[in-house]
Amino acid sequence: MADRSISNDPEQKPMSQIIATESKPKRSWLARMTILTFGWIFIILGILGLFLPILQGILFLAIGGMLLSMESPRAQRIMNYLRNRYPTMDKTMLAAQKRTASIVQRIRTRFG
Repeated sequence: MADRSISNDPEQKPMSQIIATESKPKRSWLARMTILTFGWIFIILGILGLFLPILQGILFLAIGGMLLSMESPRAQRIMNYLRNRYPTMDKTMLAAQKRTASIVQRIRTRFG
Protein backbone atom coordinates (compact mmCIF):
# COMPACT_ATOMS: atom_id res chain seq x y z
CA MET A 1 0.00 0.00 0.00
CA ALA A 2 1.59 3.28 -1.09
CA ASP A 3 1.65 6.36 1.10
CA ARG A 4 -0.28 9.23 -0.40
CA SER A 5 1.15 12.69 -0.13
CA ILE A 6 -0.70 15.94 -0.63
CA SER A 7 2.05 17.71 -2.57
CA ASN A 8 4.05 16.48 -5.54
CA ASP A 9 7.33 17.38 -3.83
CA PRO A 10 9.60 14.28 -3.97
CA GLU A 11 11.64 15.60 -1.03
CA GLN A 12 8.63 15.53 1.31
CA LYS A 13 8.52 12.42 3.50
CA PRO A 14 5.27 10.49 3.97
CA MET A 15 3.70 10.70 7.44
CA SER A 16 4.63 7.09 8.26
CA GLN A 17 8.32 7.89 7.76
CA ILE A 18 8.09 11.09 9.80
CA ILE A 19 6.59 9.20 12.74
CA ALA A 20 9.12 6.39 12.42
CA THR A 21 12.11 8.75 12.27
CA GLU A 22 11.15 10.91 15.23
CA SER A 23 13.93 10.86 17.75
CA LYS A 24 13.14 8.82 20.82
CA PRO A 25 15.39 8.85 23.84
CA LYS A 26 17.55 5.76 24.17
CA ARG A 27 16.27 3.72 27.08
CA SER A 28 17.71 0.66 28.71
CA TRP A 29 16.00 -2.67 28.26
CA LEU A 30 14.70 -2.54 31.84
CA ALA A 31 13.22 0.96 31.41
CA ARG A 32 11.54 -0.05 28.15
CA MET A 33 9.99 -3.18 29.67
CA THR A 34 8.86 -1.21 32.73
CA ILE A 35 7.10 1.39 30.57
CA LEU A 36 5.42 -1.30 28.46
CA THR A 37 4.38 -3.30 31.53
CA PHE A 38 2.84 -0.32 33.30
CA GLY A 39 1.20 0.79 30.05
CA TRP A 40 -0.55 -2.55 29.66
CA ILE A 41 -1.48 -2.64 33.35
CA PHE A 42 -3.19 0.73 32.99
CA ILE A 43 -4.95 -0.40 29.80
CA ILE A 44 -6.30 -3.48 31.63
CA LEU A 45 -7.39 -1.32 34.59
CA GLY A 46 -9.07 1.04 32.13
CA ILE A 47 -11.02 -1.77 30.49
CA LEU A 48 -12.09 -3.02 33.91
CA GLY A 49 -12.97 0.54 34.88
CA LEU A 50 -15.39 0.82 31.99
CA PHE A 51 -17.51 -1.88 33.62
CA LEU A 52 -16.84 -1.32 37.33
CA PRO A 53 -18.15 1.84 38.96
CA ILE A 54 -15.17 2.10 41.35
CA LEU A 55 -12.40 2.63 38.76
CA GLN A 56 -12.06 5.59 36.39
CA GLY A 57 -11.84 3.69 33.10
CA ILE A 58 -11.19 6.57 30.71
CA LEU A 59 -8.45 7.98 32.93
CA PHE A 60 -6.61 4.65 33.12
CA LEU A 61 -6.99 4.11 29.36
CA ALA A 62 -5.50 7.56 28.70
CA ILE A 63 -2.56 6.95 31.04
CA GLY A 64 -1.93 3.52 29.52
CA GLY A 65 -2.13 4.95 26.01
CA MET A 66 0.33 7.69 26.84
CA LEU A 67 2.77 5.19 28.35
CA LEU A 68 2.50 2.78 25.45
CA SER A 69 2.91 5.59 22.91
CA MET A 70 6.33 6.31 24.41
CA GLU A 71 7.60 2.95 23.11
CA SER A 72 5.18 1.65 20.48
CA PRO A 73 4.81 3.33 17.05
CA ARG A 74 1.34 1.80 16.65
CA ALA A 75 0.17 3.22 19.98
CA GLN A 76 1.69 6.56 19.00
CA ARG A 77 -0.33 6.60 15.76
CA ILE A 78 -3.52 5.76 17.66
CA MET A 79 -2.87 8.54 20.19
CA ASN A 80 -2.18 11.04 17.38
CA TYR A 81 -5.43 10.02 15.68
CA LEU A 82 -7.38 10.47 18.93
CA ARG A 83 -5.74 13.84 19.57
CA ASN A 84 -6.75 15.06 16.11
CA ARG A 85 -10.25 13.62 16.43
CA TYR A 86 -10.90 14.99 19.94
CA PRO A 87 -9.19 18.39 20.40
CA THR A 88 -10.44 18.86 23.96
CA MET A 89 -8.78 15.59 24.94
CA ASP A 90 -5.59 16.87 23.30
CA LYS A 91 -5.64 20.03 25.40
CA THR A 92 -6.18 18.00 28.56
CA MET A 93 -3.37 15.61 27.67
CA LEU A 94 -0.96 18.47 26.95
CA ALA A 95 -1.78 20.06 30.30
CA ALA A 96 -1.24 16.72 32.04
CA GLN A 97 2.11 16.27 30.27
CA LYS A 98 3.24 19.74 31.41
CA ARG A 99 2.25 19.00 34.99
CA THR A 100 3.97 15.62 34.85
CA ALA A 101 7.16 17.17 33.44
CA SER A 102 7.24 19.76 36.23
CA ILE A 103 6.71 17.07 38.89
CA VAL A 104 9.45 14.90 37.41
CA GLN A 105 11.78 17.92 37.28
CA ARG A 106 11.14 18.69 40.97
CA ILE A 107 11.79 15.07 41.91
CA ARG A 108 15.04 15.01 39.92
CA THR A 109 16.32 18.22 41.49
CA ARG A 110 15.44 17.05 44.96
CA PHE A 111 16.66 13.45 44.81
CA GLY A 112 19.22 13.22 42.19
